[in-house]
Amino acid sequence: MQEYNDKRVFTGGRRSMLIMNKVVAGLAKVGISLMGSRVLSVRGRKSGEWRSVPVNLLTVDGERYLVAPRGHVQWVRNLRANSEGRLAIGRRVEVFRAEELTDPAKPEILRAYLKKWAWEVGAFFGDDVRADSPTETLLHVAPGFPVFKIHAI
Repeated sequence: MQEYNDKRVFTGGRRSMLIMNKVVAGLAKVGISLMGSRVLSVRGRKSGEWRSVPVNLLTVDGERYLVAPRGHVQWVRNLRANSEGRLAIGRRVEVFRAEELTDPAKPEILRAYLKKWAWEVGAFFGDDVRADSPTETLLHVAPGFPVFKIHAI
């Protein structure tokens, strides 16, 4: 198995990630969501300026979550520093407060995320992690995948 910890940042496939991010963000800005995609905006922890990135908003049992398939990337660090952010689809903007989940609380959210978006984000999880992986495997990799529960303000 790969190393999954609180320093994990997936940087592979840089060019394709940038192209896909631009396409998804562009569609979300005009109001078209690809299976739940939104534009996440969070204030930079150092600059205080708004930073935006496309994300997949996951709903499980009526609760909403953001999963960081690329690990502890900049938007995750910014959201930890300032738990308030915005989710936008077209002109609709929702202000929210994020609550980061502990590792033991992540397996079912990761499983649901992979069931819905493995076709898009599966490469970030590696060959050893799938939606049908045992809970023990999902617990093992949980430190490498930040998950935030979203609360509307």
